[in-house]
Amino acid sequence: MKTLSENSCFGGMQGVYSHASEACKCDMTFGLFLPAEAADGPVPVLWFLSGLTCTHENAMVKAGAQCWAAEQGIALVFPDTSPRGADVPDDEAYDLGQGAGFYIDATEAPWDRHFKMWTYVAEELPKLLGDNFPLDMARQSITGHSMGGHGALTMAMALKGRFRSVSAFAPICHPTNSDWGRKQFAAYWGDEAQWGPHDATMLMQGMGFDGPVLIDTGTDDQFGDLLGTEHLAEAMAKRRQEGHIRLQKSYDHSYFFVASFMEDHVAFHAEALYR
Repeated sequence: MKTLSENSCFGGMQGVYSHASEACKCDMTFGLFLPAEAADGPVPVLWFLSGLTCTHENAMVKAGAQCWAAEQGIALVFPDTSPRGADVPDDEAYDLGQGAGFYIDATEAPWDRHFKMWTYVAEELPKLLGDNFPLDMARQSITGHSMGGHGALTMAMALKGRFRSVSAFAPICHPTNSDWGRKQFAAYWGDEAQWGPHDATMLMQGMGFDGPVLIDTGTDDQFGDLLGTEHLAEAMAKRRQEGHIRLQKSYDHSYFFVASFMEDHVAFHAEALYR
C-alpha cells in the first residue's frame, strides 16, 4: 500500500492511498478519513460509495462529510467506483466501463477480468483497512450517492449482519427496471437469467434490512425517472421496513444536494454505530 497524500482535517487526517488489487487486477485508490479519536483506538466506520463518473475524490472533496464525521468520531471510507488503467476495458458512454462499476462482479468479456467491484468493496478493501488502520470493523455502516446508493442498499441487504445502518442519496432503486441498470447488467452479466440479486427493490421484497434505512431524493432530480424511488418505497411499505424515504423539495442530483443533507446522514449512522 502506498500513501499518496495525508492532510490534517477537522482534527483528524484525510488520507489517500493506493494498492495493487487482487480482485480488480490493477492498482486501486481509496480515501480514508480518520477522526482524532483514532489516535486512541479503533473507531467505527462509515462507507461512502460514489456514483457514475466519480472517483474516490468526488465525495471526499465535495460531500462535506469529514466535518460531521469528526464531530461523531467516525471514520469515512471513500472507495473508487471501478477499476482503472490503460489495460482496463472502457466504453465511450459515461455509464459503462471505467467510472461505472455498479459494485458488481462482471462475468462477461471484456469486463470479467477487472470489473470485480463487489468482491473488492465487500471483501478485499475491508480486510486491507482492518489490517492497516485503527478501525472497529465490528461497527460499520454504509451510504452512497446514485449508483453508489444502489451499491450501498444492495450490500447492506445482501451482506447480512455487516452493516448497522444504511442510507442513500438519490439511489438507483430498481436497476433491473431502468436504463441505469439493464444496460450495464447486460454488458457485465450477459443474459438476464444470469443477473444476480443486485436490485434494491427486489432485495427489499425478498429479505429487507435488519436495521434502519434513510433515503433522500430531490424533487427536482434530473434523473428521477431512472431511479425508481417509488418502487423501493412500495417494497418498504409492504415489508414494514424500518426507515424513511424523504423527497426534498427543489433539490437535484448534484453534490450540492448531497452536502445539504450530509449532517443528517452522519448523525443517523452515528446513532446506530454507537447504539
